[in-house]
Amino acid sequence: MEVWYGAEQVPASLSEPGGPGAVVTIGIFDGVHRGHQAILERVVERARQWRPGPAPLAVAVTFDPHPRLVHRPQEDLPLVTSLTDRLVSLEALGLDAVLVIAYDLDFAAQSPEEFVRTWLAGLLGARAIVVGDDVRFGRDNAGDAASLEEIGRQCGMDVEILTAVSSQQGRRWSSTWIRQCLSRGEVRQACEILGRPHRLRGTVVHGLRRGRELGFPTANLEAATAGVVPPDGVYAGWLVRNGAVGGLQERLPAAISIGTNPTFDDVPRRTVEAHVLGRADLNLYGEEVGIELVEHLRPMLAFDGLEPLLERMRIDIEQTAAILGVPVPGPIDPEEVTAQ
Repeated sequence: MEVWYGAEQVPASLSEPGGPGAVVTIGIFDGVHRGHQAILERVVERARQWRPGPAPLAVAVTFDPHPRLVHRPQEDLPLVTSLTDRLVSLEALGLDAVLVIAYDLDFAAQSPEEFVRTWLAGLLGARAIVVGDDVRFGRDNAGDAASLEEIGRQCGMDVEILTAVSSQQGRRWSSTWIRQCLSRGEVRQACEILGRPHRLRGTVVHGLRRGRELGFPTANLEAATAGVVPPDGVYAGWLVRNGAVGGLQERLPAAISIGTNPTFDDVPRRTVEAHVLGRADLNLYGEEVGIELVEHLRPMLAFDGLEPLLERMRIDIEQTAAILGVPVPGPIDPEEVTAQ
């Protein structure tokens, strides 16, 4: 999948006479949840089945930063996914390209018609546009599904409006719902809405190295930079390496601890720590990794001494292995730890 950061990176041949053009959708796609997936899959389907003439590209237009962060910077809006993981998820759905538009107040001042004619019809040569029925665009979000259909007719583009896709409970899939679930530690429900585990992202930093000394080496992320972090506790999940667009991913089973360790009194900040099951040789310092959360195991607890803590950590690892469907690893000798 190609990623175009701005209009200057879009091939001119896309919209030239005789060029392939595009089937396009627009949105933030925060989380790329199941509702987004229904729209994006339809974009790909229409592009692949296009007749007659050359097949258009399946293209998503997204924005960075999130518009709410530009218009209401005083509000706290934790994003479900980083731009990196958003692009990875879009790629997995089979898109040919994503146009990432730098969102600022000048861009936001465009009228709905100006946006469609300049960016979709003009720049991308859109033959068709597929959006959800809640689409909003243009200055003051004045553009909606009805106005998009009208502008599309004027520009000779077909506009397809998809009705909301809902869960079995009848609730519309949404990024807001995901944030609510994560705020309560309901990572399994968040997985259901996303159609995959929720992923945190950050750079591995040096911790206190206590895990190494105990035989449970961990990769440490600063929680403040990791994304939407659920409440303190221990979770089963995966550590994901090399998760950028076009890269090969390595997913390693991990027991994940979030918070400050209450058994000790020298953990000054909230952190995300991932112990990769059975591995003592990983050198991850300075590497950007993803942490996928599959299931909540337990709250963060204070233990009366080291032995109860170690016994509970062994149980955590056994439960993590069972949930992820991987073998239970043997104990790690602290003397064998060479990295993390």
